[in-house]
Amino acid sequence: MAQLVTTELLLLLAGVAAVWAARPRTELLNVCMDAKHHKEKPSPEDELHEQCSPWKKNSCCFANTSREAHKDISYLYRFNWDHCGQMAPACKQHFIQDTCLYECSPNLGPWIQQVNQSWRKERILNVPLCKEDCQQWWEDCRTSYTCKSNWHKGWDWSSGHNRCPVGAACHHFHFYFPTPAALCSEIWSHSYKLSNYSRGSGRCIQMWFDPAQGNPNEEVARFYALAMSAGAMPHGIGLLLLSLVPILQLWLLS
Repeated sequence: MAQLVTTELLLLLAGVAAVWAARPRTELLNVCMDAKHHKEKPSPEDELHEQCSPWKKNSCCFANTSREAHKDISYLYRFNWDHCGQMAPACKQHFIQDTCLYECSPNLGPWIQQVNQSWRKERILNVPLCKEDCQQWWEDCRTSYTCKSNWHKGWDWSSGHNRCPVGAACHHFHFYFPTPAALCSEIWSHSYKLSNYSRGSGRCIQMWFDPAQGNPNEEVARFYALAMSAGAMPHGIGLLLLSLVPILQLWLLS
């Protein structure tokens, strides 16, 4: 009897969550941003290039976007990684992976926000990157140079690609980004933040993953989408549903 009641309660809460989730932005799972190069909807893309290939089973980017993501000063954004001399290859790999995640991932819905910008209508904000990903990004870029802490704005674009603005001096990355948290949060205007959770926890987005083991970010997006739905409900129901998130996930998988 208790098991029957529990099952009925979980069904009820799941139904309530579905109703309350149906509000702007209604789609939080398996979605693409309304941005410069994104698809309207995610779909398979068999020819994704190198570091973008983990998303080929379900992608928001086209094959050509994935190839351009690996180029210096590509047509995507005309951004020059080597604005303070040649960036270390290990460092550049993280920026390529960052681009692949941004362009290709269909699992960023809980962090998509509307913006009024000429080149996109939506952006991501405070995506919780796994702490190991932020840490390794920071470590691998410490010996490279830059002249700014916010790469979204303030560049000199007069040459057709970004150059350091007048008066901005080139220093090692750690001068502008003294910690992994500073790098992840500041470099793209708080698109990311360093999470206290580790890879494989189901609570943080992984920039890097082995597609043979599945996409771990699907579970992460589901968790935060459900938490957001709970937070938007009347106080008592929201707290109850949020406390039952782990049980709901196990129940839905069984």
